[in-house]
Amino acid sequence: MTDTPTILLEVRNLAKHFNMRQGFLGRGGGLVKAVDGVSFQITRGETLGLVGESGSGKTTAGRTILRAYDPTSGEVIFRLSDEKAVDLAKLSKEELRAFRRHAQMIFQDPYSSLNPRMTVRDIIAEPLVAGGVAQGAEVDDRVRETARRCQLSLEHLRRYPHAFSGGQRQRIGIARALVVQPEFVVCDEPVSALDVSIQAQILNLLMDMQQELGLTYLFVAHDLSVVEHVSDRVAVMYLGRIVELAPTADLFYQPLHPYTEALMSAIPALDPDEVMQPKILEGEIPSPANPPPGCHFHPRCQYAKDICKAQAPEWREIHPGRFAACHFAETLTLSGAIKS
Repeated sequence: MTDTPTILLEVRNLAKHFNMRQGFLGRGGGLVKAVDGVSFQITRGETLGLVGESGSGKTTAGRTILRAYDPTSGEVIFRLSDEKAVDLAKLSKEELRAFRRHAQMIFQDPYSSLNPRMTVRDIIAEPLVAGGVAQGAEVDDRVRETARRCQLSLEHLRRYPHAFSGGQRQRIGIARALVVQPEFVVCDEPVSALDVSIQAQILNLLMDMQQELGLTYLFVAHDLSVVEHVSDRVAVMYLGRIVELAPTADLFYQPLHPYTEALMSAIPALDPDEVMQPKILEGEIPSPANPPPGCHFHPRCQYAKDICKAQAPEWREIHPGRFAACHFAETLTLSGAIKS
């Protein structure tokens, strides 16, 4: 008998809107709906990939979940190891500081995310000290052990960030996130700024740490081959909304939403003789300050009909475990990525 997966994080109708300021006095300008009613669940030990074009809102969603941005509305329910449920959207600053030991973030840019005036030892130790997680000799013990797990030596701890390559700096960033022994980590495009030869090393490190420490990941990325490699399920965002969510293989090879089909058609095949047939999207992603009516994707969708222009599609379960927001998800036959 297998244990039923337990939900660690549940996001309910999460929204993050930014005020646009215009003119000399910075007044007016309307709202940018960067995240506009996002809902999903992540089970313990799972990696959920979050993909979409630049400007889709995926990074803002990850940061809003961890309260780097205060949400405009919605709930972020986190279930602690004692099964106590906490709504991160409602925590005070003091409560949020105490919660940080449970959830951390790995940032995209390893060059700008590290303080150049701090040694590697102090950078890794900072979450322990700031959160009151450890003190004295325990801090040094935790720093050394975490550095070892992330393949950093004791000599590295004495140096400053400028002495390291991009891959080494990202290891430092990973160590900083994991030193408090969190349960949940948001990985915000953690390999996109690295050379291809280094990306595999960092991905393997993240996957090894997940197995050793029982971590749960929200993996934000635009590189679909990376997402396919690391994710158990994948959610696709478009203009602040999730348009499809499914197990990785189903989403990549049998998509239900036309936007997902377009993304998958752009993945190059490993076989040089395979002829690619990308679905070319017309135009660019619209501005989140002035989204189209109805289905946000309809101006670029080759399958759009009148109902798509007038009515937003319902987010619903099409098949067990497979969700989509498309009026014709049950009837369209869409092509996926080319199987290698």
